[in-house]
Amino acid sequence: MNSGQSMADGGQQQRRHRGDFMSAATRSAVMARIKGRDTGPELVLGAELQLNGCVWEGHARDLPGRPDFVFREQKLVVFVDGDFWHGWRFPQWRDKLSEKWEAKIAANRLRDARNHRRLRRSGWKVLRIWEHQLEQNPEQCTQRVLDVLGGTDFGRSIRPRKRGTR
Repeated sequence: MNSGQSMADGGQQQRRHRGDFMSAATRSAVMARIKGRDTGPELVLGAELQLNGCVWEGHARDLPGRPDFVFREQKLVVFVDGDFWHGWRFPQWRDKLSEKWEAKIAANRLRDARNHRRLRRSGWKVLRIWEHQLEQNPEQCTQRVLDVLGGTDFGRSIRPRKRGTR
């Protein structure tokens, strides 16, 4: 297999990756600023949940994958996943990455699946919300959480608000 072919497809498809346009130092500085918790999408969902009276624990170290939102009484965990880092529709764009990044995102997806199975086997309900879903419709994402929490005091429909009034 040559360097222009993808490892995942057995070398049958040409890789579309054209190399990094940033210097190693610039790329390092950019990557150092990426946060692993309290990201923009997490803060959006947290604000919506708070408006609806929800109380949760964040990033519980004792649970697989350190879920972003944990509702222990209801045994519900919510992950808010970035489209790039967690590989939304990964098969469609994996060949645009260098082999290093393709392997990194593939490993993230495997780890996510493993943590999902471990949580489910332990009796947890697992809800995954993607970054693009929150950007498109935060109220609908919030409603998904509230629907799963349905048997609780705050399992009601979200308060209607006009768009852009945050």
